[in-house]
Amino acid sequence: MTPTAEGFADFVAARATALLRTAYLTCGSAADAEDVLQSALERAYRNWHRLHRDADPEPYVRRIIVNLAISRARRRAILRLIPVHAPPDTPAPRGDVELRQVLLDALRVLPPRQRAVMVLRYWEDMTEAQTARILGCSVGTVKSQASKALARLRVLLDREVVIDVEA
Repeated sequence: MTPTAEGFADFVAARATALLRTAYLTCGSAADAEDVLQSALERAYRNWHRLHRDADPEPYVRRIIVNLAISRARRRAILRLIPVHAPPDTPAPRGDVELRQVLLDALRVLPPRQRAVMVLRYWEDMTEAQTARILGCSVGTVKSQASKALARLRVLLDREVVIDVEA
């Protein structure tokens, strides 16, 4: 195995699970996530000699994943609309698994760019600056997209979603 291939294989072995999670959350389906991740890793491998030498390759690969997921959603021109029913007057306590599924369903309703911001910012716990760098936009755009996404999620979930948003 060449040094380039070995370094790439080490990167994939170490980061594949986290990258697949990002792909799944931005795509909304496991099959699409696997396709997007595979395409992103192919592109990264073609440029590995330049990427690995210059800096941490992970932000570059995440950006490819997000861009491919957004392009895929635009090409299909459909968003998976999950019906969200109003909760009963007295909400039943929810387990972590059920709450997670409700949040994932609501996340799928968001436009691809807002979904990408939410995934990177809150699921991947990145800063606004890191998110902006990966998405190729300004910090202000990340803030406005996060604000719009949170407002939409509040409506979808019919209650306040409490997320600590830094100033």
